[in-house]
Parts: sequence; structure tokens; C-alpha cells
Amino acid sequence: MSLDRINPASLSPATGFSHAVAATGSRLVFLAGQTALDASGKVVGQSLPEQFEVALTNLLTALAAAGGGPADLARVTVYAVDVASYRTHAPELGRIWRRLAGRDYPAMAVIGVVRLWDEQALVEVDGLAVLP
Repeated sequence: MSLDRINPASLSPATGFSHAVAATGSRLVFLAGQTALDASGKVVGQSLPEQFEVALTNLLTALAAAGGGPADLARVTVYAVDVASYRTHAPELGRIWRRLAGRDYPAMAVIGVVRLWDEQALVEVDGLAVLP
């Protein structure tokens, strides 16, 4: 299995994401959207960074249960109820990402939404991984 991260010099510098990821492998893992739900189904964390850390941890937990790890992520989408807040907290969110998932960045998008399924949720993260 291999994931080739492609960042053409003619595009703006990729910081915290890859412009494209070419995947070769035998097993696709589609990861459902994860919010800051704890094991009892309650949203935890009041701030965006707190909720982002729990949501990303939940996503990585689901990926690990499928036999993968952060480096197997080919695509991640982040849904945020407040994109301005996401941009403001971007340096801290980047530190959380690097601590939990490393520096092998997938292709990513951040999409602003009016609200998420759980009204208290500020952020949701889903993804696609390619395993050997």
C-alpha cells in the first residue's frame, strides 16, 4: 500500500493538508463523521479545539478498529459550524492534528455548516483511508 502526497509547486503552499493523494492499496475504509461524543453519547468539550481533539480521536479510534492508522488517511473532511473560529484556532488545531495524526497530511477540506446533528457539536470530521 502506498499513499503519494502530491503538492504541485504551481499551487499555493499546502500547509496542514495535501493538494492530492494518489492511493494504491487493497482495502478502502470509509469513516463516518465523528463529533466530540464520548462513549455514553454526550458531546464533551466547550471550545472548538477541545471538540476537535475528541472528534479526531474518535475518527482515529474507528480507523484503528478497521486495522489502519493516521498515515493511511487519504481524505478528511471537516465540517465546522463557525469557519471564522476554525481559522482563528487553526494553529492550535494543527498542533492537535500533528500530536494525534502526525505530518502525513491527507487531502482535506473544511466546510462551513449551519449546524450538526448534535446541536452542541461545533465540529465533525469524516474520512477515507486506504489500507494494504
